[in-house]
Amino acid sequence: MGFKCGIVGLPNVGKSTIFNALAKARAEASNYPFCTIDPNKGIVPVPDPRLWALSDLYHPQKTTPTSVEFYDIAGLVKGASEGEGLGNQFLGHIKEVEAILHVVRCFDDPNIIHVSGSVDPLRDIEVIDTELCLKDIETMSGRFDKTEKLARSGDKESREKMPLYEKIKKSLEDGVPLRRIGLSEEEKKAVKDLAFLTIKPVLYCANVAESELATGGGKFVESVREWAKKEGAGAVMISGKVESELVDLSDEEQKEFLKELGLKEPGLNALIRAGYELLELITYFTAGEKEVRAWTIRRGTKAPQAAGVIHSDFERGFIRAEVMSYDDLIRLKSAAAVKEAGLLRVEGKDYVVKDGDVMLFRFNV
Repeated sequence: MGFKCGIVGLPNVGKSTIFNALAKARAEASNYPFCTIDPNKGIVPVPDPRLWALSDLYHPQKTTPTSVEFYDIAGLVKGASEGEGLGNQFLGHIKEVEAILHVVRCFDDPNIIHVSGSVDPLRDIEVIDTELCLKDIETMSGRFDKTEKLARSGDKESREKMPLYEKIKKSLEDGVPLRRIGLSEEEKKAVKDLAFLTIKPVLYCANVAESELATGGGKFVESVREWAKKEGAGAVMISGKVESELVDLSDEEQKEFLKELGLKEPGLNALIRAGYELLELITYFTAGEKEVRAWTIRRGTKAPQAAGVIHSDFERGFIRAEVMSYDDLIRLKSAAAVKEAGLLRVEGKDYVVKDGDVMLFRFNV
């Protein structure tokens, strides 16, 4: 599994349309708010040409890509944290995901009602951020009061926690999402159990009209890109309309349609790449006659932990990893040729897995 991504945004920005296209699901997409009553879940294979090149080399019984889980979360509105619209019920669903895909409307269409009456991407972003901040304040409140009381009574651990809690509380009360205040990895770990919504990394998805895809988008898209850059977030441009049309086309028809639009690939590919970059994820492969498979891990993961993604026994009984680079394997056309050329490496517990490694794990339990 790659990562879990929750799709959020105001009503009628194109969330369900994009979700339907990405996940090839059929969540109801209608021209009125709150048509998505439950968080729809779709598992999307990660497009990676390296996997299919390895499959052509090994001719396995099965080829398995890694994947992304998308959750289409009902449209939030101003006041959602206090129960407006569908309220707290749906803010809770965001706690389950690792990243947030924030769909922002960047197109004018008089036939599609905007919940605020006009198209203004930055205003829309701030509405969602405010609601998430308010939900996080609610989460923080009980913990803060309890810890403050213990600190006053002389509890050492509580006194040590208070500076971080005060920093978080002030940020949220000022309407500043926690992802923007430069929390260290140690600080994030200290509050992980609180599952703050605004601490999650965000990938902004500028939903544009079909006519703007080839030109790079207009002023609305540029404003979203600038906003994302300031807070260190990712940003991609996509047309929900185009992606929904691509779903029903064959591979050849897709290529022709994309060519007509002046595009090299579907928006899904760019979106997933941006998500991987945002979360610092990489892919390694296992390959044999039975199966060629892609696996997702975080950059910096060592061999035993990478093995543990396959099965906990692999990590627990890890002995060594036999490693080939994808490039060497494709160039020399077989594992035997890679080994004969002296390019098969035997790595131990401290080996940091690289993107594109083709690995065989030896273990004993």
